[in-house]
Amino acid sequence: MVDHNNLNPSLANISGYHAHVYFDAATLEQARQLCEGAADLFSIKMGTLHQKAVGPHPRWSCQLTFTPQQFASVVPWLALHREGLSVLVHPQSGDDLRDHRDYPIWMGRVEPLDLSRFSE
Repeated sequence: MVDHNNLNPSLANISGYHAHVYFDAATLEQARQLCEGAADLFSIKMGTLHQKAVGPHPRWSCQLTFTPQQFASVVPWLALHREGLSVLVHPQSGDDLRDHRDYPIWMGRVEPLDLSRFSE
Protein backbone atom coordinates (compact mmCIF):
# COMPACT_ATOMS: atom_id res chain seq x y z
CA MET A 1 0.00 0.00 0.00
CA VAL A 2 1.27 3.50 -0.84
CA ASP A 3 1.62 6.01 2.00
CA HIS A 4 0.58 9.23 0.25
CA ASN A 5 1.91 11.46 3.03
CA ASN A 6 5.42 10.10 2.39
CA LEU A 7 5.13 10.87 -1.33
CA ASN A 8 4.70 14.56 -0.60
CA PRO A 9 5.32 15.68 2.98
CA SER A 10 3.71 19.05 2.18
CA LEU A 11 0.26 17.41 2.07
CA ALA A 12 0.22 17.62 5.84
CA ASN A 13 0.83 21.38 5.54
CA ILE A 14 -2.33 22.13 3.54
CA SER A 15 -4.51 24.26 5.80
CA GLY A 16 -7.23 24.87 3.22
CA TYR A 17 -8.02 25.67 -0.39
CA HIS A 18 -9.00 28.65 -2.48
CA ALA A 19 -11.14 28.51 -5.60
CA HIS A 20 -10.94 31.63 -7.75
CA VAL A 21 -13.89 32.00 -10.12
CA TYR A 22 -13.08 34.23 -13.12
CA PHE A 23 -15.70 36.34 -14.87
CA ASP A 24 -16.30 39.54 -16.81
CA ALA A 25 -19.16 42.04 -17.15
CA ALA A 26 -21.19 39.62 -19.25
CA THR A 27 -20.84 36.76 -16.75
CA LEU A 28 -20.96 38.73 -13.47
CA GLU A 29 -24.41 37.46 -12.46
CA GLN A 30 -23.51 33.91 -13.43
CA ALA A 31 -20.41 34.12 -11.22
CA ARG A 32 -22.44 35.64 -8.38
CA GLN A 33 -24.94 32.79 -8.53
CA LEU A 34 -22.18 30.17 -8.66
CA CYS A 35 -20.24 31.64 -5.73
CA GLU A 36 -23.31 32.35 -3.59
CA GLY A 37 -24.61 28.86 -4.36
CA ALA A 38 -21.34 27.26 -3.25
CA ALA A 39 -21.15 29.44 -0.14
CA ASP A 40 -24.70 28.57 0.89
CA LEU A 41 -24.57 24.87 0.04
CA PHE A 42 -21.21 24.13 1.66
CA SER A 43 -21.09 26.88 4.33
CA ILE A 44 -17.83 28.19 2.90
CA LYS A 45 -16.49 31.73 2.83
CA MET A 46 -17.19 33.79 -0.28
CA GLY A 47 -14.98 36.80 -0.91
CA THR A 48 -15.72 39.96 -2.86
CA LEU A 49 -16.81 39.81 -6.49
CA HIS A 50 -13.83 41.89 -7.65
CA GLN A 51 -14.67 43.82 -10.80
CA LYS A 52 -11.00 44.47 -11.50
CA ALA A 53 -7.81 42.41 -11.53
CA VAL A 54 -6.69 41.73 -7.95
CA GLY A 55 -3.48 40.12 -6.71
CA PRO A 56 -1.99 37.68 -9.20
CA HIS A 57 -5.32 37.27 -11.00
CA PRO A 58 -5.50 38.84 -14.47
CA ARG A 59 -9.30 39.06 -14.63
CA TRP A 60 -12.25 39.85 -12.43
CA SER A 61 -12.59 37.12 -9.81
CA CYS A 62 -14.24 35.91 -6.65
CA GLN A 63 -12.49 33.75 -4.05
CA LEU A 64 -14.09 30.82 -2.24
CA THR A 65 -12.27 29.44 0.81
CA PHE A 66 -12.79 25.90 2.08
CA THR A 67 -11.17 23.20 4.20
CA PRO A 68 -9.31 20.07 3.06
CA GLN A 69 -12.27 18.04 4.33
CA GLN A 70 -14.63 19.97 2.00
CA PHE A 71 -12.42 19.55 -1.09
CA ALA A 72 -14.06 16.32 -2.28
CA SER A 73 -17.49 17.97 -2.24
CA VAL A 74 -16.75 21.55 -3.33
CA VAL A 75 -14.43 20.91 -6.29
CA PRO A 76 -16.68 18.40 -8.12
CA TRP A 77 -19.67 20.66 -7.49
CA LEU A 78 -17.82 23.62 -9.04
CA ALA A 79 -16.81 21.45 -12.01
CA LEU A 80 -20.43 20.51 -12.66
CA HIS A 81 -21.93 23.98 -12.09
CA ARG A 82 -19.35 26.44 -13.49
CA GLU A 83 -21.12 26.54 -16.90
CA GLY A 84 -18.08 27.70 -18.84
CA LEU A 85 -16.51 29.95 -16.20
CA SER A 86 -12.82 29.40 -15.55
CA VAL A 87 -11.94 28.34 -12.01
CA LEU A 88 -8.52 28.08 -10.37
CA VAL A 89 -8.29 25.84 -7.29
CA HIS A 90 -5.10 25.82 -5.24
CA PRO A 91 -4.02 24.66 -1.80
CA GLN A 92 -2.99 26.95 1.03
CA SER A 93 0.32 25.36 2.00
CA GLY A 94 2.05 28.48 3.30
CA ASP A 95 3.99 28.97 0.05
CA ASP A 96 1.92 31.28 -2.16
CA LEU A 97 4.27 31.01 -5.14
CA ARG A 98 4.21 27.22 -5.25
CA ASP A 99 0.48 27.11 -4.47
CA HIS A 100 -0.29 29.21 -7.56
CA ARG A 101 2.56 28.06 -9.86
CA ASP A 102 3.15 24.39 -9.03
CA TYR A 103 -0.08 23.13 -7.45
CA PRO A 104 -3.00 24.72 -9.35
CA ILE A 105 -6.00 22.82 -10.62
CA TRP A 106 -7.69 24.58 -13.53
CA MET A 107 -11.23 24.14 -14.77
CA GLY A 108 -11.78 25.81 -18.12
CA ARG A 109 -9.33 28.24 -19.64
CA VAL A 110 -5.96 28.59 -17.90
CA GLU A 111 -5.32 32.23 -17.07
CA PRO A 112 -1.81 33.76 -17.03
CA LEU A 113 -1.17 34.69 -13.40
CA ASP A 114 1.19 37.51 -12.35
CA LEU A 115 3.44 35.58 -10.00
CA SER A 116 5.97 38.42 -9.64
CA ARG A 117 4.34 39.43 -6.34
CA PHE A 118 5.41 36.15 -4.73
CA SER A 119 9.00 35.53 -3.66
CA GLU A 120 10.95 32.29 -4.18
